[in-house]
Amino acid sequence: MKERKMPLRKCVVSGEMKPKKEMIRVVRSKEEEISIDPTGKMPGRGAYLSMEPEVVQKSWDKNILDKQLKQHLSDEFYQELLDYVSHQKARRELFGHGK
Repeated sequence: MKERKMPLRKCVVSGEMKPKKEMIRVVRSKEEEISIDPTGKMPGRGAYLSMEPEVVQKSWDKNILDKQLKQHLSDEFYQELLDYVSHQKARRELFGHGK
């Protein structure tokens, strides 16, 4: 069976190119709502971050996502994103990369 090509995305914080499955997408909709997009398919302007708590923390400290999405993000959103990424990283370490 032919192996599928893995799409790469660039982290807005580190600038690293990584497979899409190793990244988290944050999206701004037309209604100016910001949300976490685990599927990577929601409509709107998106920005990708590496699935690392340190990367999310750096983005929070330097307001990198605010600049990329051209909208102020609340501390509550950054905390939710940090919790989500920490949880997903722990799951990957427990269950392996396939999950």
